[in-house]
Amino acid sequence: MPRRAAEAVRGMSGAGSAEAGGPTGPSGLLDVLNVASVVLDTQGRIALWSPQAEELFGYTAHEALGRYAAHVMVDERHVDLVVRLFADVMATGRSWAGAFPIRRKDGATRLVEFRNIRLMDDRGEVYALGLAADRTTVRRLERDLALSTRMVAQSPNGLAVLDTDLRYVSVNPALARMDGVPAEDHLGRTVREVLPRLDADALESAAREVLRTGAPLVDRAAFGRTPADPEQDHAWSLSLYRLEDARGTVLGVAVSVVDVTDRHRAAVEAEAARRRLALVADASARIGTTLDLERTARELAEVAVPELADVAAVDLLDAVVAGRRSSFGPAEPAVIRALAVRAADEPDALRAADRPGEVARYAPDRLVTECVRTGRPVMVAQVKDEDLGRIARSPESAALLARAGVHSYLAVPLIARGEVLGALDLKRTRNPAPFGHDDVLLARELAARAAVQIDNARWYQSARTTALTLQRSLLPSHPPVIGGLEVASRYQPAGATTEVGGDWFDVIPLPDGKTALVVGDVMGSGIDATMGRLRTATTTLASLDLDPAVLLEHLDRITQGLDHSIATCVYAVHDPRVGRCRIANAGHLPPVRVRPDGPPELLELPTGAPLGVGGVPFSTTEVDFAPGDQLVLYTDGLVETRTHSLDERLDALLALLDDPARPLQEVCDLLLDALHHPDNHDDVALLVARARD
Repeated sequence: MPRRAAEAVRGMSGAGSAEAGGPTGPSGLLDVLNVASVVLDTQGRIALWSPQAEELFGYTAHEALGRYAAHVMVDERHVDLVVRLFADVMATGRSWAGAFPIRRKDGATRLVEFRNIRLMDDRGEVYALGLAADRTTVRRLERDLALSTRMVAQSPNGLAVLDTDLRYVSVNPALARMDGVPAEDHLGRTVREVLPRLDADALESAAREVLRTGAPLVDRAAFGRTPADPEQDHAWSLSLYRLEDARGTVLGVAVSVVDVTDRHRAAVEAEAARRRLALVADASARIGTTLDLERTARELAEVAVPELADVAAVDLLDAVVAGRRSSFGPAEPAVIRALAVRAADEPDALRAADRPGEVARYAPDRLVTECVRTGRPVMVAQVKDEDLGRIARSPESAALLARAGVHSYLAVPLIARGEVLGALDLKRTRNPAPFGHDDVLLARELAARAAVQIDNARWYQSARTTALTLQRSLLPSHPPVIGGLEVASRYQPAGATTEVGGDWFDVIPLPDGKTALVVGDVMGSGIDATMGRLRTATTTLASLDLDPAVLLEHLDRITQGLDHSIATCVYAVHDPRVGRCRIANAGHLPPVRVRPDGPPELLELPTGAPLGVGGVPFSTTEVDFAPGDQLVLYTDGLVETRTHSLDERLDALLALLDDPARPLQEVCDLLLDALHHPDNHDDVALLVARARD
């Protein structure tokens, strides 16, 4: 074959140059097709014979070169047809393509796809190039290609191919619709160039990892907005696969995209619902653990932050706190008492809030005033500068809220038994989401549950105040000096009860400068009535100057008829003329005597039976009580606890009485501060007397 023809064929079949200069790798597709190349001269003789032709036809190059192609490649029945087709291609230059049966060297017949093209070199010499491939292989590849093309084009999932530089080289219609960008506008551009509102860094990082490792990445979440729906956030599930040809050359990354926005929103809503239920359950457990009004308000604020808001305040109408019903018209301000405020590390927002315990007047145009006046929630989803003036009480507070970054506001009324008590005031600063409909529902649920507890607490507080007033009215008042004694006393009510306690004390002047000292504790039903009767009876009997044991016997008989109550009591009579005390005990804790020249001591008295038991005699003990001596009488609420033994507590009492010269008022305060816990569920009556010169 002439040299020029060989060069022409090599120019067509060699590995060409890349557009950027330099060779590229071989195509795997040609290897799969196994295309045979045959060059014929003008006479139809074989001038070039490729290795693929040897495989397809069964003849070696040595056997085929120089022979007529029609005799080597075609069955005798088709020789005339082939000669005509060859002549037409050579004469007109028109190529011919089609399927044609060929004859192999072994006599077998195979259907082959042909492409016949006339070639011409720079000298005007012409040749015929025949390209042939097994038709079964060609049809299989065509079917695969058609199937792939149809699947890509009709797939509801978005499909794209990125090259090794992560630029789009192919985009199917579904992805173009998802993106809102025509397919042709994707080509040659990166993801960040086509979709700037996506997290392109994360996507490109994942694609590079797939290119590097070849490991597929399945169901990778992506979020953002596209030109197809620029006002709404969407969620997608991405799967990435590395593309390689038959030789393993990396071609790029295939990306499959599924819009899972609805599923994502449903999951988010389900998680939000779960968190709301958990918050409501938490509120049920944490709010109203006591009947303390301020503590109940703090519990509500603590539940709301940070799950619902970044700043929460609980405010009650001042009239409600005072036990009155509150009503005010559209032009009247709301007088509000702050009970609790809670913030998640928001110092400016805390400074803007009313401090717990403060009473503030909110103008009629303030949003919290509107909330408590109408009994309906008030929400500002997106707070603007002009809104802050209606949220805050003063311009200074509004400036602090602006500095804190308050961007969303919600106030819901606290309503119990048909009465508006106040409002739960909520603000968001760190949480980027504005308050929405679901937040209003949750806040109203929390407020409704808390309002009942707050209402219970305020009525308890009112009833307790009334009870304590009554009880204090039953307790005696006495001068600091009476007879030959200097006297100080304290009464401390229990920390968590609305009932009138049964503890009492009395200081009763007697003839001849003597003084009776009484401390008692009533137990059982009808405490208030029993205590009043015993106090009256004690005062009456004491005026008879009876022996302490005899007086207790009379009180015992009186107590037996008072609603099955019993009481403990210590009765002491001080006689300054002889410097002695006569003391009788009815089941009560022993008094303490403190002397200037010795350690404090518990007086060893016959304990006796409590009043109301009946049938048990009492006895009187006489002890020295010189000037400077102290007698400390107390009820069990001062020393008894659930966690310490009585002996330990009595030792602690004696240890505190270490300074006989301490003023009696300071002694009372010291004992109460050191020994009586605020949560103790028992009253304390304390009476301290010191003999004077």
